[in-house]
Amino acid sequence: MRKKIVAGNWKMNLLLDEAEKLNASIDETLSKGNFRCDVYHFIPFIYLKEAIDNSKHVQIGAQNGHPEKNGAYTGEISIHQLAHMGTQAILIGHSERRQLFNETNDFLKAKVNTAIAEQLTVFFCCGESLEQRESEDYEQIVINQLKSALFHLPEEDFRKVIIAYEPIWAIGTGKTASPEQANAMHISIRAAIADAYGNSVAETTSILYGGSCKPSNAQELLTQSDIDGGLIGGASLKPEDFMSIISTYQ
Repeated sequence: MRKKIVAGNWKMNLLLDEAEKLNASIDETLSKGNFRCDVYHFIPFIYLKEAIDNSKHVQIGAQNGHPEKNGAYTGEISIHQLAHMGTQAILIGHSERRQLFNETNDFLKAKVNTAIAEQLTVFFCCGESLEQRESEDYEQIVINQLKSALFHLPEEDFRKVIIAYEPIWAIGTGKTASPEQANAMHISIRAAIADAYGNSVAETTSILYGGSCKPSNAQELLTQSDIDGGLIGGASLKPEDFMSIISTYQ
């Protein structure tokens, strides 16, 4: 059975007291219930240490990291530094990193390699823009992102990777990805994994949905055949909304 996962991506939000309250609230609620999923918070660098030290039921991840161990990279934080302080996971390939910070597939590949070497769980994001979605090759575009940055890994290492599919074309555009459309892409991604690593690996790889999942659509999305959880943006900043989504797996 594939592991179910609900992960909150806080992005560049919250002040310290707000971050502490949010993380503590989710952690405490998880301690009181029987939830059939792993829960992660991907939080700003400046709040990582406090969250790592005080979380018992939420796994703490970073939103970004530099692949070099150290060096003259002013303003950057290395994956090695993150691992050393107890960070458990890292987001790699998020659409905002690709689009706003021009991160290439080669750079993402380097990040993946370093994160695996540092024994962090990699949440690798993939997805297509509106222009790409309207082309005939949108599925191949997404699969090529996986091939370029992930499929070089040996099977043992690939098994440590979680994939998150983001339909960029349906985020903030007024267009909507139906549960069926989302699931269809998950099926295509799983087929590509099967081609690269075999059915056994494909059937045990968790693939999350990262396209505006919220309490009102979580049940329909997260119960699709090949959707194994969600990478949650805005709804992860509200304890009640985030727990409502997590409760899909209660």
